[in-house]
Amino acid sequence: MTDDLTRLANGVLWPGFLGTEAPEWLLHELRDGLAGVVYFGQNVGDGLAGLSEAIIRANPDALIGIDEEGGSVTRLESATGSTLPGAAQLGRIDDVAATRATGAELARRLVDVGANVVLGPVADVNTDARNPVIGVRSFGGDAELVARHVIAEIEGIQSAPVAACVKHFPGHGDTHLDSHHALPVISLDIGEFERVHLEPFRRAVAAGVDSIMTAHIVVPEWGPEPATLNPRVLGMLRDWGFEGVIISDALDMAAIRETVGLGGGAARALAAGADLLCIGNPTNPGSAAAPDQDVRDFLATRDGIVAALRDGTLSRERVEEAVRRNRALASTLRARAASASASDASETFDGAGVVSRAVSGASAGASALSVVDARRRSTLAVDSAASYVADALADGGHRVRVDVARTPLEEQDAALDAAVAAHGLTVLLIDRPDVDEDQRALVARAAERDPDAVVVNVGLPAERSLGLPAIEVGAASRIGAEVARDMLRAPGARNASSPGGEGPAD
Repeated sequence: MTDDLTRLANGVLWPGFLGTEAPEWLLHELRDGLAGVVYFGQNVGDGLAGLSEAIIRANPDALIGIDEEGGSVTRLESATGSTLPGAAQLGRIDDVAATRATGAELARRLVDVGANVVLGPVADVNTDARNPVIGVRSFGGDAELVARHVIAEIEGIQSAPVAACVKHFPGHGDTHLDSHHALPVISLDIGEFERVHLEPFRRAVAAGVDSIMTAHIVVPEWGPEPATLNPRVLGMLRDWGFEGVIISDALDMAAIRETVGLGGGAARALAAGADLLCIGNPTNPGSAAAPDQDVRDFLATRDGIVAALRDGTLSRERVEEAVRRNRALASTLRARAASASASDASETFDGAGVVSRAVSGASAGASALSVVDARRRSTLAVDSAASYVADALADGGHRVRVDVARTPLEEQDAALDAAVAAHGLTVLLIDRPDVDEDQRALVARAAERDPDAVVVNVGLPAERSLGLPAIEVGAASRIGAEVARDMLRAPGARNASSPGGEGPAD
C-alpha cells in the first residue's frame, strides 16, 4: 500500500520516460496520483495517441506536456524537422494574426495526439547575441514585440483544450550560458531587467496564461538561489495575481542536478512556490544513461520530496496547495474540451506561407545545391544540428557536415574543396554568424574558393558582413530549409551588393 506522503508527492511530479509505450511503473504511479508526463522525442511514434489514451485511463487528471515550439524546437516532428514557423520568424513579420494562427495549429496537433500542455511560447527577450539556448526561440529583442506575440500565441493555444506554458521566468534572454550545463548569473542592471525581461511575463499573466515555467538562472539582486528555487522570484507571479500552475524547468539540468541534486532541488522548488516539477528527459545523459534511467530519476526526485515532508523542511500544506492547482488545471482543460466543437477547429494552416514572409535573401537560379553544414553542435534543448535541415536544403545534392569547433583546418578545407567540386551552388549553412569566429573563417575560405557561394543562416540575423550574399532563415527547421532552397533555385539576380545582410523582403 502506498504511503500517504508518497501519494502526495506523486501529485506534483511530471516525469519523462523511456519508450513509445507506457511502462508498467508509470501506469502504476499514474493510478496512484502521478500528475502526468512529459513527452520527448523518444516517446513519439505512430501510436502516440494510443499512448495518451493509456495515460488518461490510468489517471483522468493527467497533464500530458510536450516541448513543442515550432521552428528550431520540435518533438512531434523530431525525425523530420518542424513544419511550423518559429518565434523569431513570427517576430520578424510581426503579424499577430499569424502568431495566433500558429498557436491554434500547434494546439490542434497536440489534441490530435492526446496531449494537453504546450511548453511554450518562449517569453524570453533575447538581448544577448551569444545566448546559446534561446536565440531564435525568442520572438525578438524588444520587450513590446515579444509581449504582443506571446499573448497572441497564448490566445491561439488556449482556444483549444490545451494549456500554454510561457517560459522561462523571470527571463533567460540575457545570458551567454546554457542552464542545461551551467548556472547562469544575470549581471544586467536590475531596473533594466525588470523593465525589459519581466514585461512579457506580466502581460502573459494579465492575458490569462494557464501555466508558467521557471528558469534556472540567478539574479543576484533577488538572492543567490536560481529562480526555480527562489521564493522571492516565484512569489512575484502570485503578487501579480497569477493563480495558475508554476512549472519548474527540468530538474535534471546541470544547474539543479549538479548543485542541490534532483531530490533536494524538487523539495526546494516546491517550498519556493513551484507546483509541477518537470523531472526531465531520461535520455539526456546519452551513453551514460542507465536502461532504467527514467525510474531512477523519478524515484530520486520523489524520495527527496518525501524526506523533506517527513523532516519538516517542506510543509504538507504547500504540497497540497500545489496538487490542488495541478488538478484545477486538469479540470479546466476537461471543461474546455467539453465545450469545444468541430467548428472550433483551426482552418488549414499555411506554415510555408508564413515562413516565406519571414525568410529574406536573394534568388540564384541554381539547378543543384552543394551544402556545407557548419552549424554548432546540438544542445539538450535544441537539436540544432539535426541532419534534416541540411538534407532539406540540399534536396539530394551534395551535403557534408563540418564541426568547425572540433575538425582540423585541413579537413575543413577538404570538405570545402569537395563541395565546390560537386558542381552545385556552394551553400554554407551556419547559425552563429556574429559570435562564432570559426564559422566566419570557414565562410571566408569558401568565398576564396567560390566567389559565387551563398550563406544560409538559420540563427540570429548577421549584423557583421560575411563577405557573401546570405539568406536569413531564422530557424533550424525543415520548413525554413525548404523555403531557402526554393529561393536559391528560383531565377533572379542575387543581392551581392549587401553580402551578409538582409536581402529584399518578400
